[in-house]
Amino acid sequence: MTQTPLNPTGLDAYQPSEIARRIEEAGVRKAHLPFVRLMTLAVLAGAFIALGGAFYTVTIAGADPISGPVRLLGGAAFSLGLILVIVGGAELFTGNALIVMAWVDRRVSLQELSRNWVIVYCGNLIGALMLVALMALSGLPQGASAEAARAIAEGKMALDPVSAFFRGVACNLLVCLAVWLSFAARDAAGKILAIVWPITAFVALGFEHSIANMYLIPIGLTAGASGDLMDIIANLLPVTLGNIVGGAGGVALAYRLAYGSQAGGSTS
Repeated sequence: MTQTPLNPTGLDAYQPSEIARRIEEAGVRKAHLPFVRLMTLAVLAGAFIALGGAFYTVTIAGADPISGPVRLLGGAAFSLGLILVIVGGAELFTGNALIVMAWVDRRVSLQELSRNWVIVYCGNLIGALMLVALMALSGLPQGASAEAARAIAEGKMALDPVSAFFRGVACNLLVCLAVWLSFAARDAAGKILAIVWPITAFVALGFEHSIANMYLIPIGLTAGASGDLMDIIANLLPVTLGNIVGGAGGVALAYRLAYGSQAGGSTS
């Protein structure tokens, strides 16, 4: 009689080497998506992350923003954004830093990688700004939520470039780890659980996410925050570069070094 192999962890999850293989294959598919499909999914992702930002803003409204429990709750609320992206299916710039794994193995060209990043970044911006317009036209945020939106935006625009860059690096380490862990799950519930803690952590720790900031800063400006377009760019540029370094270098290349081009073979 054939016996089922023992699983000492009790977890029905893909092993790390299998995750590496699945992410690399996903990167190849992402790099070859037709323009219309890629742009549509990118716009959706921008709107999804913006919804997480809106949920985060209302969650911390009226509370002490430096309180640990408040930051924890706000981070959990913001997790909605990546849950919608991963489970619902969309293309997010920060998560697509993992395509670098396929590029290193020459399964994706530099031109294809750059095309994906540029289209997805622009689509994410469009989606985030669409939600800014929707919220503003609906008369939201109001009261304590408006005060929170102003404070969030002004805090982000006040960051110096070096701090913004390194907060971006740290942020995308956790975002890409959330994506990595979601690839370990075999069902939607597992994906959601894998996403919540890393995303909660990056928000609670005060790290910077370029796509979230595409919503959080403009919505703060509509609520009366002091700043302008140049202040937005001054934040987004270093944060975006930091996100690329954290995701591509800190997660994608690290796991590529760990599992090599034969990822997906033996488990560890």
